[in-house]
Amino acid sequence: MTAMNYDEFKRHLGKAGVTAYEFADLTKMNRNSVTNCSQKGMVPSHLAVIVALMGEMAENKLDFRNILSKIEIKAKRPRGGSAAGRFGSSKQIDLVIGDTNG
Repeated sequence: MTAMNYDEFKRHLGKAGVTAYEFADLTKMNRNSVTNCSQKGMVPSHLAVIVALMGEMAENKLDFRNILSKIEIKAKRPRGGSAAGRFGSSKQIDLVIGDTNG
């Protein structure tokens, strides 16, 4: 099987009766991460599996929302997020500038 293209992803979202934003909310993803797939034209395989299952469940009148609500999904931290004074998520040490002896 080849990777899922974004049009197929949208088709499955339609079967499930959700928008890309609702999908992001249900899976605790950043909304932009999901919609950015449209620019790439392809969807990562883990999202393809989730949306395909959601679409099939909805077609078979199974409540995927209830099932997802029972799973404790930790929201992912946005990539590139950093603490104040840090660049990206790189591990940097604090540099002391000046005389520390008083």
